Amino acid sequence: MSRLSIKASTPLCLLQDGGRFGVRHLGVTQGGAADWLSMAWANWMLGNALDATAVEITLGGFTVEAEEDCVLALAGADLGARVDGQAVASWRYFSLRKGQTLALTQPVLGARAYLAAPGGFDAPAVLGSRATVVREELGGLDGLGRALGRGEHLSYSGPVTPRPMPGRLIPDFQQTQPLDLILGAQNGAFGGQSLFDAFNSPWTLDSRADRMGIRLLGAELKYQGPAMISEGIPLGAVQVPPDGQPIVLLNDRQTIGGYPRLGALTPLALARLAQCLPGTQVRLRPVVQEVAHRQQVECLRGFLDR
Repeated sequence: MSRLSIKASTPLCLLQDGGRFGVRHLGVTQGGAADWLSMAWANWMLGNALDATAVEITLGGFTVEAEEDCVLALAGADLGARVDGQAVASWRYFSLRKGQTLALTQPVLGARAYLAAPGGFDAPAVLGSRATVVREELGGLDGLGRALGRGEHLSYSGPVTPRPMPGRLIPDFQQTQPLDLILGAQNGAFGGQSLFDAFNSPWTLDSRADRMGIRLLGAELKYQGPAMISEGIPLGAVQVPPDGQPIVLLNDRQTIGGYPRLGALTPLALARLAQCLPGTQVRLRPVVQEVAHRQQVECLRGFLDR
């Protein structure tokens, strides 16, 4: 058993894994890594299961000290990571000697970084997952849904089989790509001008954003259909409340809702969105389910072909 000692943390530093499934009928949300793709690559570089428990570090402010020599992996945002003052790039595995510290300070590019350790970090499974959902007080180090805190310890154990991340597969967070959206059941109940604006105008990410959802600011979308009865909400659903400003619902979303939906972002689009800071401009692009499925299969094949 090996350990890292937490020397600094924030309420935005959380243990996450692939998420909690099969419990939404109980009103329990999914949780899990907001940028599932970056977390998967961090785990892949150490030979872990792709959904092994890692630390999701949002906007920096996280420091750990090695209690023995170890190998870790970092993927996702560039948060100014340094080992004893020396810069460490994201998308690579690296060594820490006993007593050395890894500090992630502030965003340079992207919003969320993922720190992985051999075998994944230890924590009790709650309803089948270690994912931290603070609002529901589930997951995390003690199973009570708390963010990681200074003075706590992260333990892990597992074989170390590090391998480098293929450079051609590293996402470019500077590149702006449309966010693919699979059209939803209420899509036809929006006015023609609203549908045009939804997919032909830029949207600005509001500062009102967390792991539950991100509000988009832009053209006012007008729903013209009948009042809705609340229904289940999938990951990435794009709800449109009465003010006409869409909200993209993320991993810690509520399980049901009664606002009309344009549709839902694809998993790959959600991973990109999770790395965008408030004020970023994005565009939505409609795709059919078959295209989204093909893109997902091609992405996952990248983990197997290495």
